[in-house]
Amino acid sequence: MKFLKVFAGLAELKRPLATMMAALALAFAVSVAPAGAQQANTKAQEIANHFSGIKTMMGDFVQFGPRGDQTGGKFYISRPGKVRFNYDAPSPMRVISDGRTLVVGNMKLGTWDQYPLSKTPLALLLDDKIDLTGKMVRSVKQDPDLVTIVLGDKSVFGDSTITMMFDPATNDLRQWTITDAQGKETSVMIYNVKAGVDFADSVFALPYDQMKGVAPGK
Repeated sequence: MKFLKVFAGLAELKRPLATMMAALALAFAVSVAPAGAQQANTKAQEIANHFSGIKTMMGDFVQFGPRGDQTGGKFYISRPGKVRFNYDAPSPMRVISDGRTLVVGNMKLGTWDQYPLSKTPLALLLDDKIDLTGKMVRSVKQDPDLVTIVLGDKSVFGDSTITMMFDPATNDLRQWTITDAQGKETSVMIYNVKAGVDFADSVFALPYDQMKGVAPGK
């Protein structure tokens, strides 16, 4: 992401990465307070702890891109840092992180773009712990039917942020939005979620055999 340029198609076909990482502000406007200006309340931290305590999960997703485009597919998460998005046909896209590197692939064109996961807001979603008293927190907002947490770090992600929205009744994550430095938003709504899933190592393995000129660990 230059989720990054996660998650309208990384410059057409490449912007799905930005598309994978952003857009719920379609329905909810979140006022962003300066980092550290708001104190996290007990309920919000309880929700964050619950979410970060779920080490593996999988389910279905619907993604809404900055141009109003809509796609869906399957997602897989394993903390810390591992994620995979398989888009439904006819989309040729794949997004995979092995915990260090995030790659976006176009299966039709056979092209792959890679980014350090630590430089994308998606890293905050996949971290082992979400500390709502830390400098990453832009705002925490509680409504009767929604808890909204906005995270970002200008020194790392620039103006990019990730907004996570939780159901306060179940503490479950419902969707997230990634806003890039240009203000473009991509939302991912998740459902049919299963937690505590065992994954084969191959699920999050980067396809180096398809990534021309890129070697493991580079």
